[in-house]
Amino acid sequence: MKSILKKLAVPFVAMVFISCNGNNNKFDATGTFEADEVIVSAEATGKILLLDIQEGAGLAKDSVVGKIDPTAIELQKEQASASVDALSQKTNNAAPQVNILQSQLQLQNRQIDVYQTQLKTLVKEQQRFQKLVAADAVPAKQLDDINGQVNVLNDQIAAAKSQLLVLQSQINAQRAVVAIQNRGILSEKDPMEKKIAQIQDQLNKTTIINPVSGTVLTKYADAGEFTAAGKPLYKIADLSTMKLRAYITGSQLAQVKLNQEVKVLVDDGKGGFRELKGTISWISDKAEFTPKTIQTKDERANLVYAIKVNVLNDGYLKIGMYGEVQF
Repeated sequence: MKSILKKLAVPFVAMVFISCNGNNNKFDATGTFEADEVIVSAEATGKILLLDIQEGAGLAKDSVVGKIDPTAIELQKEQASASVDALSQKTNNAAPQVNILQSQLQLQNRQIDVYQTQLKTLVKEQQRFQKLVAADAVPAKQLDDINGQVNVLNDQIAAAKSQLLVLQSQINAQRAVVAIQNRGILSEKDPMEKKIAQIQDQLNKTTIINPVSGTVLTKYADAGEFTAAGKPLYKIADLSTMKLRAYITGSQLAQVKLNQEVKVLVDDGKGGFRELKGTISWISDKAEFTPKTIQTKDERANLVYAIKVNVLNDGYLKIGMYGEVQF
């Protein structure tokens, strides 16, 4: 039995030695690739009429990818618009009453014109009789009668002009009263128009617009399903630039800086490595305990610092793939 174990142990040790020496690649840190993932959620409640997306498909920013049934919201908007239109029917119109007063005003002006014409004639007669009385050609009583008629016409003209002021005051008062009444009614218009704008915003949100350029990672809903505001529809990420999240020790912290170019090595699937260029885009300012699934160059270090390395994706990099970093 022991001889058999000895025979098996020799090739096993050799195999381990070969496998250990087969990967002579040295690295300063390792980590996994990740991307900025965005979960796109519904902004309206209703039945999904259209959701034209497929997992793995690329979507452009601001492209229309779906539609949620807008019927209920459209009815709300029509109701609010009808309420605004009804306000104009509730308002009072001062024109009929003002037109009547203005007609009286015109008649009063004509009456004043008649009085003034009569007054001119009497004034001429007054002047003529004054000369005749001075010449003792007519009795003084006739002059007194004409003087009385002149005074009466002057009083009538003054009264008519006073009535003009009264009519104009009534017109102004009528317009003011109607304006006050309408102000209370029309004060409802501005809030209702804002409500219509709010409903229109909700109506716009029934159109599903993709917020960022990227690749669809996961689809959570399909056309025909009922959704609600805030419910996830799909997850998308920009995979053109991947982020390698790696960890370095405190002693390595002094060797790195932002925007520093580094080498990133990933498995080529044939037992070797592909070399890519990367740029350090973020260095954590807080230390943390070494993650169990991430190893650093110095495995004895308890505290490490996270870094992120931006790497242009050649199409082969995937989220969760391991990578190695060389400073």
